Amino acid sequence: MWIRKKELRALSEAVRKAIDGQDVDLRDNKEGELSILKNDIHTLIHIEKEQKEYEKKEKEVLAKYLADISHQIKTPLTSTMLLANLLPDAPKEKQQIFLMQMKKEFAHMEWLVSTILKMARLDSKAVEFHMEHVQLSALVDSAIAPLNILLDIRDQKVEALHDMELFCDKRWTAEALSNLIKNASENSPLGSRITIDCGRNPIFSFISITDCGVGIPKEKLHTLFTRFYNSQSENGYGIGLPLALSIMKAQNGDIDVTQEPGQSGTTFTMKFYK
Repeated sequence: MWIRKKELRALSEAVRKAIDGQDVDLRDNKEGELSILKNDIHTLIHIEKEQKEYEKKEKEVLAKYLADISHQIKTPLTSTMLLANLLPDAPKEKQQIFLMQMKKEFAHMEWLVSTILKMARLDSKAVEFHMEHVQLSALVDSAIAPLNILLDIRDQKVEALHDMELFCDKRWTAEALSNLIKNASENSPLGSRITIDCGRNPIFSFISITDCGVGIPKEKLHTLFTRFYNSQSENGYGIGLPLALSIMKAQNGDIDVTQEPGQSGTTFTMKFYK
């Protein structure tokens, strides 16, 4: 089949426009080798355009992560630098207080960076979940281990009412549960009790974590899982709950928040859909 120079010239010009970033549509419904070539070129251009848009979004996400990290680390870092400058000239009793506060700020920064890196891994789907049958009691033990000091300082107890078997990734689910228990601790009074329960129905299995706090204002409920948006605790950064939700979503699960009218406390329910 003969292809006229005019048609080739038009095709070449359209390809050049596409290379320059202009929107072109090379497709046609005619028969022949030239039409097949046009459709194939259009497909390649479309794939390349989608790839560029994806890379652009990835760069935007990375830039947002870097901005969030910079913003969140700035406060504890500034506080630590201030304490370090005051330390040499401070009385001995103040020096001990300053050193303890500096250790506290360093611990916060370590937790912050670790949590953000975990969220980045989840977002990029770089986490491989190892699903297995796990007892809730084992999950609770793993979740409480890094919180023992916090719970001891606040004189709080964690009580699991029942035990059951769950099908999940033990390590990552314990991480999510730990963040929910930490949130419950920070929003409950000293000497209080955090209650963990479990159960199942035809749709999902669940773990519930109930605190003894005053409850969450209705206008803040929809922002609880928004990263860096809000933190009810002066020591929080607004990323523990979003991380817990990301972990559950990655396992085809979810987290619900409920508050009984007229009662204190908030319940976070981790749902594992069947």
